Amino acid sequence: MTNSYVTHLECARCKKQLESGRIYNLCECGSPLLVRYDLGRAAATLTREGAASRPKNLWRYREVLPVNDDRWIVSLGEGFTPLLHARRLGEALGLPHLYLKDEGVNPTGSFKARGQAVAISMARELGLRKVAVPSAGNAGGAMAAYAAKAGMQALVYMPEGTPLMNQLECALLGAEVKLVPGSIKDCGRMLRERIEHEGWFDVSTLKEPYRVEGKKTMAYELVEQLDGRVPDAVIYPTGGGTGLVGMWKAFEEMALMGWIGDKRPRMFAVQSTGCAPIVRAFARKADRAEEWQNPETLASGLRVPSAVGDFLMLRALRESRGAALAVEDRAMLAGMREIAEAEGIVTAPEGGATLAALKRLVSDGSLSGGENIVLFLTGSGYKYLEVLQRMAENA
Repeated sequence: MTNSYVTHLECARCKKQLESGRIYNLCECGSPLLVRYDLGRAAATLTREGAASRPKNLWRYREVLPVNDDRWIVSLGEGFTPLLHARRLGEALGLPHLYLKDEGVNPTGSFKARGQAVAISMARELGLRKVAVPSAGNAGGAMAAYAAKAGMQALVYMPEGTPLMNQLECALLGAEVKLVPGSIKDCGRMLRERIEHEGWFDVSTLKEPYRVEGKKTMAYELVEQLDGRVPDAVIYPTGGGTGLVGMWKAFEEMALMGWIGDKRPRMFAVQSTGCAPIVRAFARKADRAEEWQNPETLASGLRVPSAVGDFLMLRALRESRGAALAVEDRAMLAGMREIAEAEGIVTAPEGGATLAALKRLVSDGSLSGGENIVLFLTGSGYKYLEVLQRMAENA
């Protein structure tokens, strides 16, 4: 299949339009670029009813994904993860319509597989052979896996505090791994020097246009799995924010294609009290988030002190009538345990954070018993062996 539905790329801030099929990172103004499609034409073949008969992976939404020619697609079977009715958790919380979107069953154990599948496929189509990323964990492993599948070189800069499993995973997959003191922000600074001198292509969060396209498929799946309904609330652990931005983009696309009506879910971003730049900016009614100094949290995916897509996240939260809230690490661990004991899923700390946030939202009246609520469990807890060991020792 050849995909001719892409019309152009558009800057998320200045709205400058760029020709598709070329190599880009950010817009000249320093903001993320978003892929735009001819959604009227796409809607003729991409219907919710028609999608149901397609393969159960993210490529079922082919018309709204950017790869032009199918032969460049690099896939490990990512996407169409389970949406599980959390009956026991829901009963305990008085929420009969509580669901868990289990992204930990993706290839490489997290939702990062979605974004990297599309980003690496596009890099391959555009003729790139060397890809690089700063990563606090799962993004590096996912990039390394898809780069290996594509026969590309991979370079991953990781903070020294990155879980050991993530480090070993990247190395096993053939990536060059560099450990850096500090945060993912420090990794990004050091990586830029290599990129400038050695010709690597940067696939950092929202610093190229295509990872967000893979992540947006989570929203398409929600609507399919809820039989055409839009959830009332989505609670999402937020670091770089690609998934939050992508899903908000997808709901707009689905509305324009006639999949859904005017309803949108309330989007709730969850961060750690030890690294909460979006929460702070949301509370201050700011459009941008100041960098968080000395980020500390055991949830490596939330240890992101600043994000190039901060204004997009804040926009989605406000347009959806949602909010941003921070939870303590000990509440994340309690959430992990509760999800495991009630629903049989060993999720990552970021997933535990969503349950901690949900309890806050219920207790303060922001959410109540009648809504359809989706918690995103973005990764597998089996990759956090140090965290699981700590939990066992403190049991």
